[in-house]
Amino acid sequence: MGIAVNLQSIKSTLPQNVTLVAVSKTKPVADLMEAYNAGQRIFGENKVQEMVEKWEQMPKDIQWHMIGHVQTNKVKFMASFVSLIHGVDSLKLLQEINKQALKNNRIIDCLLQMHIAEEETKFGLDENELASLLASNDFMDMKNIRIVGLMGMATFTDNQNQIKKEFNQLKSIFDYLTKQPETQNLEPKTLSMGMSGDYKLAIESGSTMVRIGSSIFGGR
Repeated sequence: MGIAVNLQSIKSTLPQNVTLVAVSKTKPVADLMEAYNAGQRIFGENKVQEMVEKWEQMPKDIQWHMIGHVQTNKVKFMASFVSLIHGVDSLKLLQEINKQALKNNRIIDCLLQMHIAEEETKFGLDENELASLLASNDFMDMKNIRIVGLMGMATFTDNQNQIKKEFNQLKSIFDYLTKQPETQNLEPKTLSMGMSGDYKLAIESGSTMVRIGSSIFGGR
């Protein structure tokens, strides 16, 4: 099965309101171009350096999503072109994105990463941290970022009930977020949850953006 075929078969299962991010980390440009030629325009990378290299080589109508954990010292390398940063999990990181966006005369869209899984290793904010971040003057002062939604990862488990519970929890936090008064830097409309293994469950729970890699490009 080719990449184009995989892509079409996944797209045919997605509702209209769900955006597909093709997770292209570790894959060669030739594979990405196959997906591009099949109509895919949104690619997700988890290492800034790799994303920069691919951005330099590929057509400029691609939206690049940074889906991995971001180190503050790497933000400057992608600030000129990144479309959406998924894994924003601290005020410090947000301030750095704001600073680099200002230097590039841009407003960079971000998703706040919520910690919903039971594993301690996953990054993310809890609900109290989210509320205090949004209420802080530091956040209000940022003019070059826009929080457009939330992202979260479920526990890596075969227990579908647990995954569903975690997705539902994220959806309820997202609903809380959408009830906040919109400001210039808060326009929540994207809920990024669900990957190759659990995206159908995520969509049932209200996801509007899924991150799918191995089902498109094959295993690592």
